[in-house]
Amino acid sequence: MTELRMRGLSYLLFFLPAAALAAPPQRVAIQYEMSRNGSAMAEVSEILQHDGKNYSVSSEVQGKGIYALMGVLKRSSKGRIEATGLQSAEYRDQRGNRTPVVAKFDWAKRNIVQESDGRSETLEMPAVLHDPLSMAYTYSFVPPSGREIRFSRADGKGFTPFRFVVVGTEKIKTPAGEMPALHLSKERDGPEDKETDIWLASERNFLPVRILVVEKDGTRIDQIVTRMGF
Repeated sequence: MTELRMRGLSYLLFFLPAAALAAPPQRVAIQYEMSRNGSAMAEVSEILQHDGKNYSVSSEVQGKGIYALMGVLKRSSKGRIEATGLQSAEYRDQRGNRTPVVAKFDWAKRNIVQESDGRSETLEMPAVLHDPLSMAYTYSFVPPSGREIRFSRADGKGFTPFRFVVVGTEKIKTPAGEMPALHLSKERDGPEDKETDIWLASERNFLPVRILVVEKDGTRIDQIVTRMGF
């Protein structure tokens, strides 16, 4: 298949209704390498599991070199699979031996309970809301539609608004091989805002295969897939 035809197929898949696209396998294990300004920083292991109605995502970040001293970062997300994508019920973030940061979502009451540093507060939900893990995997169930995506992210410490634009389909080279990927780029709200780019494998259920964050000082944190198992 020529590159032109492959690109056309990717765009066709992108605009198909969600019902026309299969959900990912019931268990997906993905490994990433995370680097800081080109130097290895950590290994990331994530597992997505679902039964068609409910889902769970677990993530573990193990630092390398001096970053190993920071301990292991463990995150998890669980909830339901809805027509609009993943709907988180609970998100947990535990760094080393610290008390975990937790976000609990009550979609019936449209509020979220955040637990952090021994404090708890209840906040009203924004219109469209994800946690850091459901945000990454929701498009594997309902691919992006349109040219702009807006939502808020809840991480147990507050809300962060996101506005992504769809750049297009690109071929990216990874340690797991070359693959076509849909490129999403976050619109910056000001000079202090981070740059965030996400690449979703368009021929592998739009699973996240690369995430690049550029801090305001220019520091580049790059997370790229090294292995994907089904």
